[in-house]
Amino acid sequence: MIYKNLLGILLLISTSTIAQTYLLDSVKSQYDFVDWKINKIKYADDSPAFTRLYKKLNTIAEGKEDDIHIFHIGGSHIQADIYSNKLRSYLQHMSPTAKGQRGFLYPYRMAKTNNPGNYKVDYDGEWKGYRCSVMKDSIAWGLSGVTAVFKDSVSHIKVQANYRNYKEHTYSFNKIRIFYNDWNSDYELKFKDSLIVAAHTENKEGHYVEFELNKTVEEIEFCVEKIGDSEEAEFLMMGLELMNDAHGIEYTTIGVNGASFAYYDRCRYFEEQLQLYTPDLFIVSIGTNDTYMIEFNADEFKAYYEQLIKSVLKANPEAAILLTVPNDSYYKKKYPNPNTRVARTVIYELAKQYRMAVWDFYEIMGGLNSSQKWYENKLMPKDRIHFTRRGYSIKADLLLEALTNSWETSLGLQPKTVLNQIINE
Repeated sequence: MIYKNLLGILLLISTSTIAQTYLLDSVKSQYDFVDWKINKIKYADDSPAFTRLYKKLNTIAEGKEDDIHIFHIGGSHIQADIYSNKLRSYLQHMSPTAKGQRGFLYPYRMAKTNNPGNYKVDYDGEWKGYRCSVMKDSIAWGLSGVTAVFKDSVSHIKVQANYRNYKEHTYSFNKIRIFYNDWNSDYELKFKDSLIVAAHTENKEGHYVEFELNKTVEEIEFCVEKIGDSEEAEFLMMGLELMNDAHGIEYTTIGVNGASFAYYDRCRYFEEQLQLYTPDLFIVSIGTNDTYMIEFNADEFKAYYEQLIKSVLKANPEAAILLTVPNDSYYKKKYPNPNTRVARTVIYELAKQYRMAVWDFYEIMGGLNSSQKWYENKLMPKDRIHFTRRGYSIKADLLLEALTNSWETSLGLQPKTVLNQIINE
């Protein structure tokens, strides 16, 4: 495994309550190794997709109704859902019409890996987890890249849409989708309150069943129960989706510890399930694990990256895709990793080719070996790959500032008008 102590680190930081305080104005003089002036979304001015996105975002910021679906894909940084959750909170609370549904999530604890602190799934029975990033694992994976397998008679599951981080502005839902191996009929799904289900529909292409509820709830309990006595029977949990009828911004994270493009390519049903949605903004934060090696194949990296871009554009030809350059990191805690600079060149090439945008966090944080400075200032742990809670919070604020600045410029708005509205809500 790439990260020996990753699980412990992420469990510590992901279960803490994350303050939504905007930090940038108070820390700029403290961290002079960060290049604050180049914190920009590059090429967005030349991208029709980003112009459309900013117009939709501005409609919501003005308090009008619209629907925006943001996807953010990556590895352990995104599985932990720390800086992405801060961005989610910022955007969903910028106006009374901004908050959409919670949407797609994965019950990571069922797969014996770290779960974000903003929702909770309790269960009983024996489940075994498989991640697309573990080469010895082999199973059917969908959009999440994680699958938990159950082979016993019955498991009771409780899903809470709000946990730890969410005490105010809580999520509720009146529909729930359960993604699973619907090509088998060895198990059935039953709800603790049998009267709560008003209707249900199945989608064989997306491999889910959707239950419409007759009331709006913040948590729900159901069970997975075996039918018959087949020893070969198994239930594959591939994801959940908590839905309601609200308009606004929906922010979906897809993250797997240790994941790279090649690992996501192992997910048989990834593209089929992505096609269920219409991404307005797709943020790509894959690359740290791709470059974590002695010999980095830039051509292979580019081919995988381009394949993902094409899948997103297939789901929505008008999607805005933000290509983020991975952070500077260390290889085996000893050596500054030069491969990120090579990946950075590929990312810029693809952004220009597809008229998409780049957020160059590698350059912003200081370039090669800057992770040492972040570590010395307690913004990264000793691995110099991940970030501390404060480091993730600064990263979220940097991306928010870059995004709002680009948005304001694109629509001819006064500088910081959108940013100030969001951080002062």
